[in-house]
Formats: sequence, C-alpha cells, structure tokens
Amino acid sequence: MIKNLAITPPIIGRISIGRVVEKNGKRLPEKDDQFTLTTQIQTRDGWRLHPLDEALRQEANGGKLRAIPVRMLFDDPDLNLRAEYTLFDRKTGRPLCVGDGETCRRQTEEGLQSLPCPSPDTCPLAQGGACKPYGRLSVRMGDDDDVGVFVFRTTGFNSIRTLAARLRYYHALSGGLLATLPLALRLRGKSTTQSHRSPIYYVDLTVRDDTTLDAAIADAQTLAQTRRERGLDQTALDDAARLAFGNSDFDFTEEEGLHIVEEFVPNTESEMASTTKDSTPAASPLSQKLARCQQSS
Repeated sequence: MIKNLAITPPIIGRISIGRVVEKNGKRLPEKDDQFTLTTQIQTRDGWRLHPLDEALRQEANGGKLRAIPVRMLFDDPDLNLRAEYTLFDRKTGRPLCVGDGETCRRQTEEGLQSLPCPSPDTCPLAQGGACKPYGRLSVRMGDDDDVGVFVFRTTGFNSIRTLAARLRYYHALSGGLLATLPLALRLRGKSTTQSHRSPIYYVDLTVRDDTTLDAAIADAQTLAQTRRERGLDQTALDDAARLAFGNSDFDFTEEEGLHIVEEFVPNTESEMASTTKDSTPAASPLSQKLARCQQSS
C-alpha cells in the first residue's frame, strides 16, 4: 500500500446545505434551508445534481428536501464522522495544522510535527477564523453501490456536535449495530444571539419518520443477522477502514481543501495578498503568522 495516501470510502456524491455563488465578480458562499444532492462533477454553473436529488424531491411532493433516508457504512461512530480543527492554506488547499483540542499535527520547516493544540479560541494561528472545526459525515444512500458513500462536509459546531452525539447514542442503544439502523439526515433550524436572531440551519440524525426507535433497532438486528448469514463481515470492514484512515497523516486531499476554503472559510482582506510584477505570489500574513508560531513552538 502506498504510504501517506489518503484512503477513504469511495465517494459517489455530495450532500450540501449551501452553495457558492458569484456576486460582483467574487465567488461567495451562500447558505440554504434545504439539502441538495450532487455528483462530484463541477461546471461553471456549479455542481451537477445527482439523480437521487430529483427522486427524493418527488417523494417530498416537490417540496424542499429537508429529510434524507440514509444508513451508515460502519458500526464505529468515529469512522462515519471524521472531525478535527483544521487550518487550510487558502491558495493550495493543503492542511497546515490539524488538531483535536489537545494535540495537533502541524507542517513546519522541519516537517510534520506533533504539538499541543489549544483549540481555535486561544491559538494565535487561528485568529480571524482561519482555523475551523471540519467534519465529514459519510452515509450510504440507495442500493446502487455497496461501499460507496455520499459525504456531508461542514465547519459548523452545531452539525458536528449533534451528529457526534446521535451516532454515539444510537451505537450504544443498538448494541453497536450502527451500520444496519434505518436512519435519516434531517435539517433543523434555530436562532441565537450570535446569528442576530436570524435562522441558522444544522444537520441532525434521527430514525426515519415511518418507524420508531424500538422498531428500527429490531430491523437493525434482523438485517445484521441476515448479513452475517450471507458472509458479510462488518467487523472486518471497520478494521479495514480504520487501517486505511491511518495510512496518511490527513484523510482528505488538497483538492478537497480548496473546495472547503471556498465554501466555508472566510477570505479576509489580510489573506488576499497581491502578487508581484513577475506574477510570483507574495508571502501572505497567514504564512508569516504560521512561521512565527513554528518558531515559538
């Protein structure tokens, strides 16, 4: 196996609650109050819609798509939801620093180093919103692919906190049968003082509307037994995924990082460094700040 290669579940689609729009010649993120399912093909007009998007909207009688039936690929909650504090290089999409609030992996002049992670609230490198929690939830949808997933990416604390809690609770309640539970992604709204009482939307995970928790767990037990009888080894799948995630220091690519900074990370004026006459990019204040933090670490 090639080392330092991010090996993640095969992605066959995206789940988003927003998009990037062009205004006054600038590409800016715009939030939405519904789900959108897309392929991985992006054109000048945006991401192409996945066929499941139209099918689910028809089931919703043409209304807004605010609930999606899903299953998890893994029993282990931490394999389904990957989340860390992440600082991206805006120009290249490379992760500069990734941490969990206790320790971080940071790119330095001496290479990748493990350092204390004080979290974005107190880290000098994170000022200006450059470092954010970055979560990736992988879910199975439909029956067209056995191990392919749709990915919901977010930098929102509300979504990450809620999804992490639900995954752990359902894992405990079902006796570890997370991969066979019939679940649904659900869009919820709330307002806070920080949002100036305007509604903000986040993603929740629940059992489906047509069932109860007791019935969902019974279904999960039946499906898990059926899979075992057919020779499907869920434990081995989780072990293989855990090994694959550990094959690289970061389990996402630079291309993914570029999409993330465009959709979620604010582009402050200090980061919009001009170029010199020979078109060589000037050193940005972010790069200078990173260098100072490396020297003081």
